[in-house]
Amino acid sequence: MDWVTCAYSAACTGIASRTTGFCLAHLAPDELPQALDEMSPGRLLDLRGTTVSGELLSRVLEATGGRPGRARLDRVRFTGDVRLSGVTFTGDVSLDGARFERLASFFGARFEGNVSLAGARFTRELSFHGVTVRGHVSLDRAVMSRDALFSQAVFGHGLSCERARFDGYATFDGARLGDGAAFRGARFGRTLSFRKVSGNAGFEAAHFAADAYLSATGRLSAARARADGLLDVTVARCGVDLRGVEVAGATTLRLTDSQADLEGAVLRGPATVTGRGRSVLTSLRQVDARELALYGLDLSACRFAGLAHPSGVRVKDCTFALTPRGLRVSLRWPMLRWFSRRRALADEHTMRGWGAPDDPGATPDRLADLYAGLQPSDRATSADFAFAAMEMRRQAGHRWWLSVSWLLCGYGMRMGRAAGWFALLLAITTAAVMWTSTSHAERRAEPPSPALNP
Repeated sequence: MDWVTCAYSAACTGIASRTTGFCLAHLAPDELPQALDEMSPGRLLDLRGTTVSGELLSRVLEATGGRPGRARLDRVRFTGDVRLSGVTFTGDVSLDGARFERLASFFGARFEGNVSLAGARFTRELSFHGVTVRGHVSLDRAVMSRDALFSQAVFGHGLSCERARFDGYATFDGARLGDGAAFRGARFGRTLSFRKVSGNAGFEAAHFAADAYLSATGRLSAARARADGLLDVTVARCGVDLRGVEVAGATTLRLTDSQADLEGAVLRGPATVTGRGRSVLTSLRQVDARELALYGLDLSACRFAGLAHPSGVRVKDCTFALTPRGLRVSLRWPMLRWFSRRRALADEHTMRGWGAPDDPGATPDRLADLYAGLQPSDRATSADFAFAAMEMRRQAGHRWWLSVSWLLCGYGMRMGRAAGWFALLLAITTAAVMWTSTSHAERRAEPPSPALNP
């Protein structure tokens, strides 16, 4: 502690008055009114380390006219209910390490500066519902043993709850986060409701021990987070980072004109990703999901290399990358090739050098398994993927007859090619027959050679 403590006892950590040597809680009954008279609106309020009862708090707020200035309340122990309705703090407020043994209600309070509650402990309910803070709020390493209510709160310069612990129900519905919110390493013991929140939010390495509902208008990140229940994410016109997330229950991701990344995710329950408008899924690399449904997404740039269970992926109304169309010259046999346009994975574009260089993990063998396992709902995409699976096996050089099948009939899926070969063979045969017939007729038309006389 960086202050002179109360002389009442060695156990008291309250800041001592310069005149009496005692903290506000241990002043004599005739000395307390004088100490309160020295308080006035807008002035510094310093109660560091003091034990504050409900009655003492009420008298302090009355003495300051409900408008204290800079408030230094570090390590204060509040033994009664804390109700700050109608109170305006005109300066920064520091409550680092404070202890709230009963209800802590900031409802109706207003903070003109920053608020720090780092390391604070809330034994009962905490309510920040509807609170307006013009500055930044910190709840880093704070412990909330019961329900924590932050709905409709306004944080002008953001909120930080890194490594905080929410043991009860937590709600941030309708909150406005200003510069964003950080929940890195936080733990949520019961249901988290984070719906219709305005601003960016980061839940990196967070632990959701129960169900979590996340919805924001800004960028949302839950990279490396762990959810023991279901995870429901809804975003609009922003990006979602779910790389390395681990979900034990069902996963639902709803995108509206947004972009999402699921690389390395482990989804043990059924998972659904739905897109509306221009919604893009950028990566499914190294994803472990036995049941994954993709609806209405742009997958033209999505990477699939390392997908653990491609047969468990259902695809409907999604768009994929398209192969180039036309004649191409190559140094490998055949040197001249004609490409017909078909739907393809972005990994194949990278492997063939059609797109920007990227992770070289997409080998022909792996791509063949992906194409064979994925199950698009429409017949055209299914046919293209079946053709691509055979093409990747041929590229891997497994069987010579695949090259023959590709050349003659496109693996049985390009019958126009077979018809072309048949027409060519028919033309050659017809030409050969005609040439043979003409040559035979000419030989028969030639006059016999005269016999030579002896």
